[in-house]
Amino acid sequence: MVFSIKSKAIDLFCGCGGISVGLKKAGFEIVAGIDIEKKYLASFKHNFPYAKALNTDITSIPPKEFMQIVGIVPGELDILVGGPPCQGFSKNVPRKYRYLEDPKNLLVKSFLDYCEVLQPKMVLIENVAEMKNGFEEAYSQEIINRLQEEGYTVTAAVLNSADFGVPQRRRRAFFMANRYGIKFKTPTPTHNAIEKSGNKTIDLFSQPAHVSVWDAIGDLPNVEHGQGLELTPYPNQPQTKYQALMRGSKQAVKNHIARKLADKQYQRLASIAPGQGHKDLPVHLQTKGGYSGAYGRLTKDMIAPTITRWVFHPGSGRWGHPEDIRTITIREVARIQSFPDDFEFVGSYTDQAGQLGNAVPPLLAQAIIQNMKNQLSAFKKEVSASQDTFSVGNLKAIA
Repeated sequence: MVFSIKSKAIDLFCGCGGISVGLKKAGFEIVAGIDIEKKYLASFKHNFPYAKALNTDITSIPPKEFMQIVGIVPGELDILVGGPPCQGFSKNVPRKYRYLEDPKNLLVKSFLDYCEVLQPKMVLIENVAEMKNGFEEAYSQEIINRLQEEGYTVTAAVLNSADFGVPQRRRRAFFMANRYGIKFKTPTPTHNAIEKSGNKTIDLFSQPAHVSVWDAIGDLPNVEHGQGLELTPYPNQPQTKYQALMRGSKQAVKNHIARKLADKQYQRLASIAPGQGHKDLPVHLQTKGGYSGAYGRLTKDMIAPTITRWVFHPGSGRWGHPEDIRTITIREVARIQSFPDDFEFVGSYTDQAGQLGNAVPPLLAQAIIQNMKNQLSAFKKEVSASQDTFSVGNLKAIA
């Protein structure tokens, strides 16, 4: 088994394409993406126009039929990726429950069915962190066993996106597998938390600090709530490496429009300072309940909390801008998720928020996939060198 001249990838449950951006950055050609959410798939199709974008339920297309649609044969695909939705982590579910037999988890089983038929050289499955350790790892062990039965060597790990240069604390479980017998090592973090001692900053790992909110969005122009342009020029040069990385060669950016807030929502955000939240609201503006981070405002030096599909609503989390009295724009959310500025989101504001809340951060996906690819390349070189040595030995024996 060898890689194609141009490595091919397919993204099941692709959403808007977070993992696909990581794949592309790691040198893969995106052959196809599948998602049942038509509104999410619209952004995938817009940004990957040469890939087949299939708006369907994966369970409605048998894997063999799918291969005919996308034009591949078993064993040809270099990597199959995806984050199958899974709801089998309720504390009310008995521990003895057979998780993959639960109809709610049918999509995980369907993903594994695709692995069995397509026989990709590598597989990457992403899901919530609880998949790895929940219920004494019974769930993840079933996934590992199923992949092993299909000839894969599997590594499972829980990774935090902040450790890989994403300005957001987002923990996710990943299952990395291959058909070469390689026990993949997890990628080494590229960024670390920094401790402060007096006036000295101590970097315990000699690596860059976690990327902060302002490191990520500080170069984007200030806008009033309800305001913004369809195409927004950058007001100045990038101030951080992260900003430069996100900009690439762009001179202006889309999706930087602030959502218009209801009067009371605006008053709530206007009444608190960066770092404050629901508990700090004046009595006359307090709500009866809500999330602990509701109506919270970000600070410039913090790492953002996990982005959710409700990021458009100030009452659902800490989504207030550090300077402006508004919630963060779709472009600012995209920066916090590590989508490059050339990635354009389509659909309504809430559709775009949903796409981002459900996406895998591209920088994290890229780090994992590049790490898998590098290890496979090193393995192939070792095999090739061993074969050359064996051939030379044979020639000497014949002589």
